[in-house]
Amino acid sequence: MKKYFLLTLLLLLLTVPPVQAWYPRLKKEMIVTRETTVVGHDRDYITDSSDTLIELARRAGIGFENLVRANPGVDPWNPRAGTRLVLPSAVLLPSGAQIGIIINLAELRLYFFWDEAGVKKVRIYPVGIGREGWASPLGNFEVKTIIDNPEWSPPASLRQEKPELPGIVPPGPDNPLGSYWIGLSAAGVGIHGTNQPLGVGRRVSHGCIRLYPEDIADLVGRVRPGTPVRIVDQPVKQIVHAGILYLEVHLSTENPAGFDFYSGNWNREVIAQTLKLAQGLPVKILPLR
Repeated sequence: MKKYFLLTLLLLLLTVPPVQAWYPRLKKEMIVTRETTVVGHDRDYITDSSDTLIELARRAGIGFENLVRANPGVDPWNPRAGTRLVLPSAVLLPSGAQIGIIINLAELRLYFFWDEAGVKKVRIYPVGIGREGWASPLGNFEVKTIIDNPEWSPPASLRQEKPELPGIVPPGPDNPLGSYWIGLSAAGVGIHGTNQPLGVGRRVSHGCIRLYPEDIADLVGRVRPGTPVRIVDQPVKQIVHAGILYLEVHLSTENPAGFDFYSGNWNREVIAQTLKLAQGLPVKILPLR
């Protein structure tokens, strides 16, 4: 039964019409319209004997947890050579998309929306976020400061945890903020680069949002003080278009609060399995005939 479902799920994923997104490594932009459903497209990759998923995520410019979630059953530290992997780049846009930045903590992605001559576009970046006990804040904020080659002053709470830390870390390879700091109106919280890029796509920071070095260099040139920033937690995203349900799940659940998938005329078995597997891949759920 499970093999049958996975085959059905693969066929449904392959029939989702792709719309080009812009990831910094893919060099593509996407125009957002009312007809937009799935953004971007997934890619295939065949492992060799030297691969690990954390290094592959870095090379591919995607988040580590997204890569692991999209490939259940694959050992992230020692995948068998010759394994076919999905590199997840297809997404549903988070609800409430607006001009500016939206960070969805549940899926570890940052979306930057802007208007270009009356046309709405989006760029997408994987992010690292706050670990347990240092959760990244939810809410509506704005960009306050933009700093090149920032100094880092470890907060008092972190210095209690690591008293060996210096009072100030100058710019350079030992600075965990990387080459750029985008400070938010949330006190002490910012979007920045990193000197530990393998932490992108994971919950490892002390509340800030970290990007790959290439990605923060791209984003920092596109934002200004006053750019709105919305941080949300949407583990389940859905779009209904032309009577078809598109569903993307980042947290395994049987009955997510605030969602009613079963009132429509869709395949309930596929919905239930998509919620349970939580692979973070957009699934096209056809109406029953």
